[in-house]
Amino acid sequence: MERYRVGGSVRDQLLGLEPSDHDWVVVGSTPEEMRSLGFQPVGKDFPVFLHPDTKEEYALARGRSPDGALQFRPDVTLEEDLARRDLRINAMAMTADGKLIDPFHGQQDLKNRLLRHLPHFEDDPLRLLRLARLAAQLDFQVAPTTCKLAADMAANDQLDKIAPERQWQELKKALLTPSPRRFVEVLRQCRILRAFLPEIDELFGIPQPKRYHPEIDTGEHVLLTLDKVVALSNAPEVRFAVLLHDLGKAATAREFWPSHRGHEALGVPLVDRVCQRLRVPLRYQRLARKTARYHLLAHMAFDLKPGTVEKLLSDLDAWRNPDDFERFLVAAQADAQGRKGLQNKPYPQAEYLRQARQAAARISAADLPASLSGKKIGDAIHRLRCQKIAEIRKSFGCISSR
Repeated sequence: MERYRVGGSVRDQLLGLEPSDHDWVVVGSTPEEMRSLGFQPVGKDFPVFLHPDTKEEYALARGRSPDGALQFRPDVTLEEDLARRDLRINAMAMTADGKLIDPFHGQQDLKNRLLRHLPHFEDDPLRLLRLARLAAQLDFQVAPTTCKLAADMAANDQLDKIAPERQWQELKKALLTPSPRRFVEVLRQCRILRAFLPEIDELFGIPQPKRYHPEIDTGEHVLLTLDKVVALSNAPEVRFAVLLHDLGKAATAREFWPSHRGHEALGVPLVDRVCQRLRVPLRYQRLARKTARYHLLAHMAFDLKPGTVEKLLSDLDAWRNPDDFERFLVAAQADAQGRKGLQNKPYPQAEYLRQARQAAARISAADLPASLSGKKIGDAIHRLRCQKIAEIRKSFGCISSR
């Protein structure tokens, strides 16, 4: 029985990164022997065990029988197991004393910052999304042959074989990489984006008014907003909302382009479609819907009457859910600053709306005459909130929203 550290931890160590965890392959053993040594079985599709002390994962080496069936015989070699992995940079192993085993020249690909597939890449369609995620995580290029293979797999509906929940988890992980933009770019480069997120793919090539969007192309604007949100927030909910905020621009009437009047409301059912298809958790869907529907009103905040601002805050559920409201403000800021040459333009609307909510939220029935009742209480609270919002607006002076 021999054990080897494999996969991402070896790759990350060679890149000078701190490995998040250690995975091991065991050669020359059986499930019975692993259990006798105290290892806890956890694998469903193939034998994976947790070490009794470190709780790190140990998998038996995988191979194929002559008829193609997956096997875990004690005579399966380390090289046979490594050959079944997705990319050359993930097919390296290291002995317990630090000796590198690299039968497929993964170290050379690390040096060239290149993602290149192995013959069994097609075994798992989820690798299409992992390919793009790894490119975003490491800032690597994808080899042309690998990109072509990925495009062929996507064209053959391979993503349909992946459970929606697994697709969502890959998207969530990709949004948390240093460059979600790169994830989208690689998906598009390898013609995976149309199969995975057609709602995003359709945005490329759609024009916007140059006055407000010097980058013009809506798809490029989405990439710029992703760049901006990385600097503003680590929250995956915010990054997801930013990704989907402008879906409605693909649904506006072409004859009015580059104007997209009403795109906010048109985007909400498209957000719902993405969330339902990928079975996105409700809290992500809720923020994405709010961002799609109300981001333009946030930009226009200084032009809105106090009563309209009060209604906006109510529609955003800002009174009961201030944390989600704060996330909405960050998403709106990423949209406003995710424009070519305007990345550092101040966005005072966020602070105005934040202060307006804080001031208006202090108003309660206790501030009203005891003689009021029923609907009169609600009307009185609304008036007092509007007064507070007007005071806050005045304190900001005359600021153009656009």
